[in-house]
Amino acid sequence: MKYISTRNNKLEFEFQDVFIKGLADDGGLFVPKSLKKYSKEELLNLKNLNFNELSVEIISQFSGDFISKEELSSLIKKSYSTFREKEVVKISKIGNIELLELFHGPTLAFKDIAMQLLGNFYEYYLKKKNNNINVIVATSGDTGAAAINSIKGKNNMNIFILHPHNKVSVVQRKLMSTVKEKNVFNIAIYGNFDDCQNLVKSMFADKEFSTLINMSGVNSINWARIIAQSVYYFYCYFLIKDKSRPINFSVPTGNFGDVYAGYLAKKMGLPINKLIVATNQNDILHRAITKGNYEVEKVFETISPSMDIQIASNFERLIFDLNNGDDKQTSSDMKNIKELGKYLINQEKLNKIKENFISTRMNEKETLETIKAVFKKFKIVLDPHTAIGYGAFNKNDLTGNNIVLATAHPCKFPDAIQSAINISADLPNELKFILNEKENFDIIKNDIEKVKQHIKDRIV
Repeated sequence: MKYISTRNNKLEFEFQDVFIKGLADDGGLFVPKSLKKYSKEELLNLKNLNFNELSVEIISQFSGDFISKEELSSLIKKSYSTFREKEVVKISKIGNIELLELFHGPTLAFKDIAMQLLGNFYEYYLKKKNNNINVIVATSGDTGAAAINSIKGKNNMNIFILHPHNKVSVVQRKLMSTVKEKNVFNIAIYGNFDDCQNLVKSMFADKEFSTLINMSGVNSINWARIIAQSVYYFYCYFLIKDKSRPINFSVPTGNFGDVYAGYLAKKMGLPINKLIVATNQNDILHRAITKGNYEVEKVFETISPSMDIQIASNFERLIFDLNNGDDKQTSSDMKNIKELGKYLINQEKLNKIKENFISTRMNEKETLETIKAVFKKFKIVLDPHTAIGYGAFNKNDLTGNNIVLATAHPCKFPDAIQSAINISADLPNELKFILNEKENFDIIKNDIEKVKQHIKDRIV
């Protein structure tokens, strides 16, 4: 399979370029030049595969000559060996709504599913090439912990995590800052997640710097993460008993990566009816999908910090599709977003979006009330992000199989849970030690030159 950039469809890339680079040199995002679409018969042949086997099937469609199926199978088995669920994910029920539980990995968030595999991809690649890289990641909370866990202690690589200072939960921070391996560096930035993400993008764009440190990135824009996440949409579909009814997924959404993985699965032939883009008060995607107005506004701090984002980086891939693969138009649209802070979606494109997506917005009060109502009726504790996904179905009258992606364990957000239902959401026993561990992170101003120097001082 060949890949192109959303901002240049003339140059072609291999899978190893795509996952190592993360971001194209022109600032665009990698997408496949063509895409396999499964027929109904082909989907039927996949229904009895376990999660690992299904991962091999889906991911091998994208990995090309980078890795053999046998080696890929071995890496996938290794990646998911530490998960608390044998099949990596599981489905549970809340009344007539189903939860796709994605938080059974080592850092208790859905991001472990893609990140564990990505870490092993790196190790596999670097061993073959005898090379070194420095991974730089912006996080709103969960990505950082998952990335660190997947890379800590590995040879030939360092990882630098940028998180917004005092804007992630204590548990999220400690899952990052208590790691002792010497190839892990945590940086707290004065600002919000978008500031952290812009710093990372600026470092990628600085060719002298990114080449000097052999820079790579594992944020949700990395295509390898998207394909790994698409697997659980397929797996969930095969677990559904009554496939005659429409299938709808509600996805707590910040950077548009997880819901884009569902969209990718749909483009590959999975019969998904609607994908709900469930947002908190930072509702740029909700405004875009409902009114065609993608306009950056102030970022609000909320009890669902992983969604406190205004610039949804993966949305560029959807813009590219809306432009029918026109790289020049996509470049122009992204330039307007960067310079003007907005992108106006015309009615024709908005209609195309609504063929696949609907959206909702939940405020703080609604989120807390949802956590409270679900606990009162079902004795199930939802984390605030999952609660937003669950609440989305109450705001949309969708019949059929309604599935919420449960993206994080509630113990990662103890203050929100305490506020909603007045109980303590405890960490699993094997992770309780982090609460008393010494933390290690540096606090730096939102200044690109200071951040670059900080990184160079630790690797050169």
